Amino acid sequence: MSGLIGKKIGMTSIFDENGKNIPCTVIEAGPCVVTQVRTKAVDGYEAFQLGFDDKTEKHATKAAIGHFKKAGTSAKKKVVEFQDFETEYKLGDLVTVDQFSEGEFVDVQGVSKGKGFQGVVKRHGFGGVGQATHGQHNRLRAPGSVGASSYPSRVFKGMRMAGRMGGDNVTIQNLRVLKVVADKNLLLVKGCVPGHKNSYVIIQK
Repeated sequence: MSGLIGKKIGMTSIFDENGKNIPCTVIEAGPCVVTQVRTKAVDGYEAFQLGFDDKTEKHATKAAIGHFKKAGTSAKKKVVEFQDFETEYKLGDLVTVDQFSEGEFVDVQGVSKGKGFQGVVKRHGFGGVGQATHGQHNRLRAPGSVGASSYPSRVFKGMRMAGRMGGDNVTIQNLRVLKVVADKNLLLVKGCVPGHKNSYVIIQK
């Protein structure tokens, strides 16, 4: 799907024409540079590689600097491939937020906030024992029994347990575009998107 790389700025709310307050997320979407053009003849498929957010040469490898120099641009921090663009682009072209329009729906992908090692109540929504069963008084948020009897004498794979939570690739689908501020490269979408402030997100049509 065609799209753009962006950066999550934060959340706010705006009023629609009926006076209803709508929560929305502000995304700095692009401008992105076409850093590579994939063709069927060479690569076996058609796609455009876009780069976003400048990186200093000090923090880039020589291979990366040479790769971006072909497109006539500086090294980029985030690089993503997109397919099925309606417009044909050439190496070094800029892709801006203008490709989105108010009222259409987009999918936004990002890495969710990492929450560290969490127990089963927070991670999986377990209810706890509620201080009322079998005389337990200090095991309120424990997972309880995890294994079967003498057979199979092991814990089955996939058992919901405590562990690291967050830091996953998450895609929120069908978010409505509320506003496009082309001169500031801003996109306002209804609702929330995954990730912390200033994290990279991928917006797809």
